[in-house]
Amino acid sequence: MISLTKKERGYLGSVTRLVDEPSTTSITIRRSLFSLRLLSVAFLVTLVYQLIQRATFFTVRPNITAESVFPDLYEASVLELQDGLDKGFFTSVDLVKAYFARIEEVNLKGPALHAVLETNPKALTTAALLDEERKKKGKRGLIHGIPILLKDNIATLPSEGMNTTAGSFSLLGSIVPDDAHVVKRLRKAGAIILGKANLCEFACARGSIDSGWSATGGQTTNAYFPNASPCGSSGGSGVAASIGLAAVTMGTETDGSITCPSSHNNVVGIKPTVRLTSRAGVVPISSHQDTVGPLTRSLSDAVIVLSAIAGKDTNDIYTLAQPTPIPDYTKALNPNALKGARIGVPRKVFLNDSLTGIGYDKAARGDVVDPADIESAEELLVGLNLTVALRTDFKIELQKYFRDLVHNPSRVQSLSDLIKFNDEHPELEKLMMLLRVYR
Repeated sequence: MISLTKKERGYLGSVTRLVDEPSTTSITIRRSLFSLRLLSVAFLVTLVYQLIQRATFFTVRPNITAESVFPDLYEASVLELQDGLDKGFFTSVDLVKAYFARIEEVNLKGPALHAVLETNPKALTTAALLDEERKKKGKRGLIHGIPILLKDNIATLPSEGMNTTAGSFSLLGSIVPDDAHVVKRLRKAGAIILGKANLCEFACARGSIDSGWSATGGQTTNAYFPNASPCGSSGGSGVAASIGLAAVTMGTETDGSITCPSSHNNVVGIKPTVRLTSRAGVVPISSHQDTVGPLTRSLSDAVIVLSAIAGKDTNDIYTLAQPTPIPDYTKALNPNALKGARIGVPRKVFLNDSLTGIGYDKAARGDVVDPADIESAEELLVGLNLTVALRTDFKIELQKYFRDLVHNPSRVQSLSDLIKFNDEHPELEKLMMLLRVYR
């Protein structure tokens, strides 16, 4: 495969599109050969070789347009990216560079979405190794060489050059004992960790703060409407998936932090049943409700990732209750799955009719019961027992996370230490608040 210029690649279709026109390069070769037919054979061979090396992209596949070779990063699926990687249209190194270019365009510049906290300094090196492995041994699976963004409460070893802060300066520079278990599984499957996504600080467990706001990352905003809420603590992951800053993003949920960003950002999120994915190495709120799952552009992509990250982990005893073996969830994909189903639309409490419109095709989607209100909906809305349980778990489990760290420059080791740290360093919070208000 030849190396195309930055202009020709056009950031793999997301920034500048190549012009779809007939292959003029092959015509140039024929004219050059005709005009140089009197030259020596050796000179002709050298010239033709050089020209063909530059023209191979067009002459070998003259009917393939730039758009069909380089997928649009806004919509590119994991399967489309794998197809391009398998056929040699581009490499994982190309993908990483393209996603870095997308992040550079919109994260702190332009719309300033603040969806990404940091990128992985070793992503290109990892991508190159995986490209070489693909050539020599073939791909490991469907996410081999695919760039993935992690919510910044999912731990990665600092040797890779990234932090795990949960959006708090109290964890900046901290050293975790190991990768989170889901990260280990992603790496084993051949995924490339592209960077860390912004989040609601401590997954929105820190007081009354806006969805998607953190001290280290500022305010994440929705890509579909200026300054709109990204919703939920996985807001950075949701926004990044929605605007093509990574092929796949990872989030966590305790109560709505995957489902809400998915809804607000028009992406697909899967909140796995607690115990299906390990929480080891994830900054906790509650082991009774925390779960880790994907946010992607399509259901098929989300299921591909879920199949990769699900599995037992002795460091999270809840996962030991999983069935064996873990099923391949991609086999459950069925476009006719809702045929004959009855669908209920719970409007009371769950939907605001002045803001929400629901459209459906009864013939395609099955019978619809609208409204299908839940009698106890208002009781669920005002119930306090959940909050009491989550706050209790948070205090206990956060302390364990702090104390398991190999090193933490802030010396914070408990919830009371964390509150004291924030009280003693208001300038850190004020700085990011100013960026949020006046940017």
